[in-house]
Amino acid sequence: MRLKQLLVGTHRYNPDLAILVLRVGSGFFLAIHGWNKFIHFDEKVADWPDPLHVGSFVSLALTVFSELVCSALLIAGLLTRPALAVLIATMLIIIFVIHAGDPVTDREHAFLFLIPFVAIFLFGPGQYSLDALIKK
Repeated sequence: MRLKQLLVGTHRYNPDLAILVLRVGSGFFLAIHGWNKFIHFDEKVADWPDPLHVGSFVSLALTVFSELVCSALLIAGLLTRPALAVLIATMLIIIFVIHAGDPVTDREHAFLFLIPFVAIFLFGPGQYSLDALIKK
């Protein structure tokens, strides 16, 4: 009976735990992308797109900041909404500027990061975050 209730029941178990899983999971996987860009910065900078017209070096640096630093903040739940604002903006630039006109499959990764980022932004960082600890 307990398994059936778990699988088809409508009881909310722990929304804060669900938010933690979303924060850590999405932040971790995007941080991997950011880390790869960071360690191969010199190799990538010459061919990096410049959607903001600030130069390839600055564009790549902003991408690394977003994907690595903001993802780390998201994982920790520190300055969560400001970090998410940067991450959401990054995903929107990837979707609508970098890959504008490309098939949806070329924009799929950005959409798959955007969805949990928007959900976490709307829910907030949850109880299991540094933001919640500091607020106390």
